[in-house]
Amino acid sequence: MAEPLAKPEPAAARRRALEALQGLARSGSPLAARVRTVRDWTAVRTLPPPAPWSAALPALAALFPAGLPRGELVELSGRRSSGRFGLVTALLAAATAAGENAALVDLGDGLDPQGAVAAGVALSRLLWVRPCDLAQTLAAAESLLGGGFPLVAVDLGLPPVPGGRGAEASWLRLARGARAAQSLLVVSAPYRVCGVAAPLALVLGHGRARWQGRGGEPRLLDGLEAALDPAHGRLGGDRMPPSCSELRFAVS
Repeated sequence: MAEPLAKPEPAAARRRALEALQGLARSGSPLAARVRTVRDWTAVRTLPPPAPWSAALPALAALFPAGLPRGELVELSGRRSSGRFGLVTALLAAATAAGENAALVDLGDGLDPQGAVAAGVALSRLLWVRPCDLAQTLAAAESLLGGGFPLVAVDLGLPPVPGGRGAEASWLRLARGARAAQSLLVVSAPYRVCGVAAPLALVLGHGRARWQGRGGEPRLLDGLEAALDPAHGRLGGDRMPPSCSELRFAVS
């Protein structure tokens, strides 16, 4: 009769975890401030790595030096002319330039393929979905997360978003899908729609125009400036940005 497998000793496992905690404290890592118990250490070790390519955007790098967190739903809201879709395009460009595949669920039908190429998006690595309503948008995003796309961007277009409020259960399901796939899910909306499903919400302030020309010279529009501010977040510890950052867009 075969002998039962020996179970690991809880005391030995706890001792190894405590040794790891002590080493973390000596290293001076910012994680040490949020890791105090064995349970905290287990939670930190299971966090997916951030998306380093998102740190290529100066405005995001100022808030997230290591990049936006994978496995999370990040909500980006902003009014008209705030640069919201420009930031989504910049994220798609950064991801595809880094060799990752990305998907855009474009309910607002705002993507211009030629403009996207000019912004640096590799169209060969981008899946563009053009749904007709919010129900199709949510279903498409869930399918893309299940397909393993590292970045799924959902743009809800201009207000009003049909059915954009009161869909908390759907956003919670998408948040769970992003966590299971360890994908970065970015929801771009004209106002807050995701509710508690988004552990991180960023708000773009109204864009200010930059002009070329002085004195009596003809003035030409050179670009837009907007403030990117973390309006809500519960990521905790060093993963939460401390303040706002300036975002600039050029006009081609």
